[in-house]
Amino acid sequence: MTETRHILVLGASYAGLGSAHYFLKHVYPQLPSDPKISYKAILVDPSSKWYQRHASPRAAASPELVPADQVFLDIEPGFKQYGEVFCFVQGKASSWDPEGRKVVVQRADGAEQTIAYHALILATGTKTYSPLFSLQGTAHTDIQAALRTLHGQLTTAKSIVIAGGGATGVEVAGELGETLNGAAGWFARRPSSIETEITLITNSSTLLPGLRPDIATQAETYLNRVGVEVRYSTKVSSTHELPDGRTKIVLHDNEQVEVDIYIPTMGAIPMSEYVPDHLKDEKGYVKQNNQTLRVDAAGPRVYAIGDVGTYSNNRIVDIFNSVPVMETNLQRDLLAAHTDVNARPVGQDRLYVGSKSEDLIMIPIGQSKGVGVVYGWKVPSWFVWLIKGRDYMVPKGKANIDGSNWAKEMPWKVKEL
Repeated sequence: MTETRHILVLGASYAGLGSAHYFLKHVYPQLPSDPKISYKAILVDPSSKWYQRHASPRAAASPELVPADQVFLDIEPGFKQYGEVFCFVQGKASSWDPEGRKVVVQRADGAEQTIAYHALILATGTKTYSPLFSLQGTAHTDIQAALRTLHGQLTTAKSIVIAGGGATGVEVAGELGETLNGAAGWFARRPSSIETEITLITNSSTLLPGLRPDIATQAETYLNRVGVEVRYSTKVSSTHELPDGRTKIVLHDNEQVEVDIYIPTMGAIPMSEYVPDHLKDEKGYVKQNNQTLRVDAAGPRVYAIGDVGTYSNNRIVDIFNSVPVMETNLQRDLLAAHTDVNARPVGQDRLYVGSKSEDLIMIPIGQSKGVGVVYGWKVPSWFVWLIKGRDYMVPKGKANIDGSNWAKEMPWKVKEL
């Protein structure tokens, strides 16, 4: 009788999709051919569609700029190429028993399913405070509803406050500014007519903390040209939805502002409710070895990849750099444990080395401008438009679904000690 060993991947965003495809393309083919042991990848996510969250700022501004059918892509068709060695389960992990090596999944059809695993990859990611910018651990219909609500509000909105001076806040402000107010003409600092007052507030003394001051200054200039004002050193203490649908914002100095639309873009919350408390840090991120990406305290062959883990800086580039590292160590672990599940690999592990804040960042600001850095070099606005701003890389999203962006293995050579 054949024993089927499950490689269980929780989460189907960038990290989960990448992990599943990389395993099926490059790790699975190198596992021993054994009539007594087979392997199967199981991918679990509450949504049947993947949301291209990198395009969410433009999708929030207008459904004409980025139609829903372009940012919500079906997950399962991209995995049909692997046949029966792959299975997709639409559901949400409700609990995890590390000692029993099993996860309980609440399926979308209401049934409860317990999945035993041989290896477990935690890739459930984080959610944003606003449902506009990420799936919230629920079906994609929830975020579609949030987008429709916003689009309806934008038709009459005269005042908008966006909280958060990071990349998402700057991008959202730029997209809304140009969509609603247009852009300044030649030699003008602001649009000739402001249809909607848009204010971006940040608790910091600068935009885009972590980037050099001249880039932050340029970002504010581009925001001004689409009618966005920036308020620094300002923190939101609380918000209250009013009966008429507007929002009252209470600031740190007790100043109160009423606006038609309030959009929070600061911070993220790890989706780790199913993870036992002793395996999480004080913020809810999964504690792991930040170099091997294993969750050592959870037993053998358990890994955290993407935003849910402590190694991540919550950037997509971190995911693409870490998937090959995790997969190499997964392969080493699986080969060592093929005949003895308690065996550990001998020799060196592949280690993850984090990227710097200015290694690669592209921030479109409106439909024609932007700021960015590539390996420490400041790039011109037209370059940001060319790489990301013209279409927010939406056409390239299918490569995440079908795994073609992982078509080539990223090999690793063991360094001599």
